[in-house]
Amino acid sequence: MSKKLNNTYLIPYLLWIGLFVVAPLGMILYYSFFDIEGHFSIGNYIRFFTPIYLKMAASSIGYAFLITFFTLLIAYPAAYLLTRLKNRQLWLLLIILPTWINVLLKAYAFIGLLGTYGLANTLLVLSGIGRQQILFTGFSFVFVSVYLFIPFMILPIYNSLEKLNTSYFDAAYDLGASSWATFRRVIFPLTLEGVKSGCQAVFIPALSLFMLTRLIAGNRVITLGTAIEEHFLVTQDWGMGATIAVFLILAMVLVMVLMGRGWVKRW
Repeated sequence: MSKKLNNTYLIPYLLWIGLFVVAPLGMILYYSFFDIEGHFSIGNYIRFFTPIYLKMAASSIGYAFLITFFTLLIAYPAAYLLTRLKNRQLWLLLIILPTWINVLLKAYAFIGLLGTYGLANTLLVLSGIGRQQILFTGFSFVFVSVYLFIPFMILPIYNSLEKLNTSYFDAAYDLGASSWATFRRVIFPLTLEGVKSGCQAVFIPALSLFMLTRLIAGNRVITLGTAIEEHFLVTQDWGMGATIAVFLILAMVLVMVLMGRGWVKRW
């Protein structure tokens, strides 16, 4: 009786997954087999392996890697510092607060900060360097993306650091390990699950960024997310847009599988 009752509880969950996960994925896969004229074809998959789309894929992966790398580089020390602060819950709240603000609003704020007459260029003028083209560059795209994703990297790493038993540090120091050796052989391996979770939370959405490529990079950065937007909203080639989305989903699944299997080895 209880088993049947438990199965009944699964029905809303299965309906949700079916309607909002399986069905949309099925529609994307379905549309990917039709050309711009509505004829059934595998031509979209053939077109994807042409230089222009492969270059977009390489650009997406490259920028996603850079964003993830710099986010981790900033987030890990920040998370470690948080665990050493007295009012860490307050500081953690201050880190989370920006995520409550709409991404579009933050993007427009950075347009003002990095623009020709923005704060960044004003400081450069005062320092004697002069005005520079900061906005609408690959640098500005990576910089803003890292800012947006930092909270999603800090949280899982912070949780992993919080769970660490400090007696491991004392044992390492007693055995003569330096601070760097303690971090490399004790702290980092024990927090690797948090690092992997943070990398997934950043790398996967970074693969499909498209709004920032327009507002911050000025279309000087072309990613698969940008190509999907162009095909669906501009060229109306839904088939090619769906095909790119299929490969993007496969790339995301591959990242999750690799992370889940622990491909990142201990140092």
